[in-house]
Amino acid sequence: MIRTVAFFLYEDFQLLDAAGPIAVFEIASRFAAGGAYRTVLAAKEKGRVRASSGVELPVEALSDIETIDTLIVVGGEGARAAMACNETLAAVRDADRRARRLCSVCSGAFILAAAGLLDGLSVTTHWRAAPAFARQFPQVQTRADRIYIRQGRIWTSAGVSAGVDLALALAAEDLGEEIAKRAAREMVVYYRRPGGQSQFSALLELDSPDHRFASLLEKVRGRLDRRWTVEKLAEEACMSPRHFSRAFAAATGLSPAKAIERLRLEVARERVEAGVEPIEIIAARVGFGDPERMRRAFVQTFGVPPQGLRRQARVDGR
Repeated sequence: MIRTVAFFLYEDFQLLDAAGPIAVFEIASRFAAGGAYRTVLAAKEKGRVRASSGVELPVEALSDIETIDTLIVVGGEGARAAMACNETLAAVRDADRRARRLCSVCSGAFILAAAGLLDGLSVTTHWRAAPAFARQFPQVQTRADRIYIRQGRIWTSAGVSAGVDLALALAAEDLGEEIAKRAAREMVVYYRRPGGQSQFSALLELDSPDHRFASLLEKVRGRLDRRWTVEKLAEEACMSPRHFSRAFAAATGLSPAKAIERLRLEVARERVEAGVEPIEIIAARVGFGDPERMRRAFVQTFGVPPQGLRRQARVDGR
């Protein structure tokens, strides 16, 4: 069975939003008996469309594609102009009625929302665009901290590389986990960052440009059940406690204690949303110890307790 995946483009779209997922579908097809996907570039009318990088690509008219399994609306600098075009919105609505699945990458969510296709749903988009999206579409629940979200037949993803995660998840649903894993290995990318993972990695946020404390942070992340005092951290960094505290704060903008708490929160959230371990066990394994202490940290940081995030992750994964 060959599935047609149509990528909807417009002037000044982001090239990687399309190219990354296309590569996933191409490589996954190599491992599927008889192939699996046919990818098509489409726009509101036939011709050529220019990416924000200046590359021009030939496109078909979306209305001319008879059978669409999956419609993916990509993001880019031109999304705002595209969402203001009635012809564009009409083309997307018409194609949506003919598609089995509807997806967006990055700011492509603006176009779907403007077309009225996301009302009442939880969606994600690029973290930088999320505040504007939330203001413009209050009828849509914006989840800026997710890599991708599935709501029934509608999938939305964060920016650029998150489109690859989305495509791998789609391929896994269609062809099975093993083929999706093989495609990820072939592309030398992670298989797969879970949709509920934050767009921000605490390790990346905390690390300085010269990566001075990268190895230390990685070691701490792997042993969060330990009691990491400033003295212990300084010893690991081969520095005096006073010098370490000053250098770490200058490099990361956080105190060592606050940095450790953020690492614990990140790992705890991943485990909570995975939905396997009891909350009490997670609290112990990531170093919070007391589940109530972890609950308070979750409410303060994420606005909801661990059980609330777990329930939401189950809804998003359906």
